[in-house]
Amino acid sequence: MFLAITGILFPVIFVSAVNISDLDDMCANEGWKSACDVISESECQGLLNKCQTYFQEKKKEIDADITKTSTEKNTLKNQISSLNTKIKDLDYQIYQSNLSIKSLGFQIVDTANSITETEKEIESQKGKIGLILQAVADEDKKSFIEVLISSKTISDFFDNLVYLETLNVKNQELLDHFQKLQETLTGQKTSLEEDKGEKESLLSLQSVQKQESAATKAAKDKLYTLTEAQYQAQLKEKESIAKKTAEIAAKLIQVTGLAEDQKAPTFGEALALAKEIGNGVGVRPAFLLAIISQESAIGKNVGQCYITNTQTGGGKYSNGKLVSRIIHPTRDLPLFIDIINKSGRVMEKTPVSCWINDCVSQYAGKTYHCAAYVSSTGAISCAKAGYVAYGFGGAMGPAQFIPSTWNLYKQKVMDYTGKSNADPWNLRDAFTAAGIYLKELGGGKQSGEYRAASRYYGGSSSYASTVATRAWCINEYIDKGSMSDYCQGLIF
Repeated sequence: MFLAITGILFPVIFVSAVNISDLDDMCANEGWKSACDVISESECQGLLNKCQTYFQEKKKEIDADITKTSTEKNTLKNQISSLNTKIKDLDYQIYQSNLSIKSLGFQIVDTANSITETEKEIESQKGKIGLILQAVADEDKKSFIEVLISSKTISDFFDNLVYLETLNVKNQELLDHFQKLQETLTGQKTSLEEDKGEKESLLSLQSVQKQESAATKAAKDKLYTLTEAQYQAQLKEKESIAKKTAEIAAKLIQVTGLAEDQKAPTFGEALALAKEIGNGVGVRPAFLLAIISQESAIGKNVGQCYITNTQTGGGKYSNGKLVSRIIHPTRDLPLFIDIINKSGRVMEKTPVSCWINDCVSQYAGKTYHCAAYVSSTGAISCAKAGYVAYGFGGAMGPAQFIPSTWNLYKQKVMDYTGKSNADPWNLRDAFTAAGIYLKELGGGKQSGEYRAASRYYGGSSSYASTVATRAWCINEYIDKGSMSDYCQGLIF
């Protein structure tokens, strides 16, 4: 009785069904074999026809997958070849940069040696001039009787004086020559050191680019060696990752606010602002945004200190710990208070950069550093005797201008924006001030960006090198619409 019911139901479930998904078990798992044992020949034929159509469709899908896999692999092969060429080219550039840096190093040493030799010659000439001047002075002190006794004739005496004076003039001219030579050599040494720093920055950037290319090549090599099924699974995973990456890129990292009353921009908003202002003032947008990124993580960190004392410029850290040294009390504090008042902000709730804990001592023309400690009362002590606290904080807003520098550029900012007041915590004002400042430092041309970045931070080559890498990452995003993991870690 059970077999008879089963025989009746089979055609209904498996033969008359049209949905292909119902045929997976019947065809792919060979269920038609047992089905045909209990159904009529015509019904079995109908089932087999459906399975034939099912396998034809599957074959088309497999053929399409094979074609797609072959195309993808050929594309990957070409991309790998291109990346190999790019890596070789970067290796050659890195090799050239290393040679150039080495050559500049030798030139710097040679120039320094020339400066030393010139300084020795200057001291020698000074000694000679001193002897001549002493001789002239001695001659001047002789009485008329001594002159007659020591000289055969009075003309001999005057001839000696003329000779000494002439020799003095010649030595003075030679001394002037060596002093000018020393100034020239010192200028050449400074220029060579800047060139060397710029080459080292370029080398660092080339190394990053090589790492990026090598990482991309490694990923493509891995894909290339996958089996067809693994490759398809990898493509799906890659698609999912790309979708998530696009979503992240769309949101572009939400960050904390700049001050109590102001929300920081997303990366997309900051980039749009950098493009608008950078192009307006004549500075490359990627470079401008790289500076803001380096200074404050695009507004994420505009300072960890709060000024509370209007007399000394002291205050507290963001964790509430007291510190007596934040902002320069005479140069910057009065300007800071004025900026705060005009912006309508509350001083005690407006973050600024902290003083970097550092103590220094000067000896024989050299500067020595040691650690500084802040007590619970905010008092500062140095780890070594004879050392004093050094430097101040107080840098404001996304562009991290100290008040005295901001005071030099606020009118230029107002002229550009058309506003009646310039606020260093305002995004547009901060970007504008940084752009104008960088342009004046020579950053209007890409060839001048390294030096401009260095001078933005008081002459730091390591700062300029990091800015150059950030600018490259941002420019990659502008060109390609995405960032590598390395760049995301650096920027965000």
